[in-house]
Amino acid sequence: MRGETSRRYASGFTLIELMITVAILAIIAAIAYPSYTRHVIKSHRSTGQSKLLEIMQAQERYFTVNNTYTADLTDLGYDAATAIPADGGWYTVAAAACSASTISQCVLLTATPQDAQTADTTCGNLTLSSRGQKGSSGTGSLGECW
Repeated sequence: MRGETSRRYASGFTLIELMITVAILAIIAAIAYPSYTRHVIKSHRSTGQSKLLEIMQAQERYFTVNNTYTADLTDLGYDAATAIPADGGWYTVAAAACSASTISQCVLLTATPQDAQTADTTCGNLTLSSRGQKGSSGTGSLGECW
């Protein structure tokens, strides 16, 4: 025992191990966060789409009775004449006559993004006409937005 030295090993992590772990977590977060935000924007877009479809169904029922569409959404039973908020408040929906048409022949509904949804540059404003034409004002294709 004379030549033996008693060593005590400290338990825990070294600074290098801790820095490597932090770097790995930062890389994972840098990849995951943009994917998460794209998913959230896409899920909020579906609320705008569903509100457009809901209001268009009400427009068609109104047309069946009155033989005309309406730009005043209170005629359809909504609280406001324009800017009806979609569930969650991510979009507001307004009605107007289609271009080169009167309101009695065609109505165009537009869902405008609100709050954080304004970051949706892929689709921007979503539109739906009583002729079944869907559209968007963003840079994405119609398939991406609808």
